[in-house]
Amino acid sequence: MINLYGHVYFSLTAYNNTRNTVGKYERVYQDLSSKIDDGTYPVGSLLPSEKQLTENYSVSRETARKALALLTDRGYIQKIMGKGSVVISHSQYALPVSSLVSYKEFAHAVGASTRSELIDFSETLLPLASFKSLAKDLQSEETIAVTRLRFFDNEPAIIDRDYILKSVVPSIPQEAAETSLFEYFENTLGLSIAYSSKQIKVEPAQESDRKLMHLAKGEYVAVTTSVTSLEDTTAFLFTESRHRADKFIYQDFARRR
Repeated sequence: MINLYGHVYFSLTAYNNTRNTVGKYERVYQDLSSKIDDGTYPVGSLLPSEKQLTENYSVSRETARKALALLTDRGYIQKIMGKGSVVISHSQYALPVSSLVSYKEFAHAVGASTRSELIDFSETLLPLASFKSLAKDLQSEETIAVTRLRFFDNEPAIIDRDYILKSVVPSIPQEAAETSLFEYFENTLGLSIAYSSKQIKVEPAQESDRKLMHLAKGEYVAVTTSVTSLEDTTAFLFTESRHRADKFIYQDFARRR
């Protein structure tokens, strides 16, 4: 409406037609989203087809298509080829940007039902290319690689890949890899973790993302890379976290000085 009012060359007829179209698909969207929220259409169920929606709401195919597109954009449904519009979980958790917390601490803070699955626990060289923008003077060093699949509300939502320098942490018990690395670093080894540098980007989901987090081809993931350092400024923990875009938002608080 702002754009329409802001451009005086739109005719009143054109404005009214646009307003009516927008009103119709928004009404369909509101009704469907309400039914998803109240459980009429539970997670995993199929919404009516475009043809059925046109009949149910007495609207055009284009209006039904726009309503479904809005539901997709808002994270209510996922359109699957040959199947239809599937209702998905649209709970979103606010990920902290400027604070340094472990996965276990974050999960406790948001009150989510969570669990982790250890995917890889091995030794490898640090993948320099993934972290060179955060730490330019990196050297190829031996690390302990820990990859875990994180579940929120019983849905796979995060792939965490941690690389820990063996020069700082020579070994890690598998139990610590399965539960909390931060607890092991701080409570068992007595390391003083001080700060972390982070970078966030959005990219197409890789094949491993699609397989582990049940994503469709063409979906995107939010990728956070971070380098965590000790109080003496030694960088020792390198992390790549790959998040399902429909499960999380990034949230921060900024103050003007």
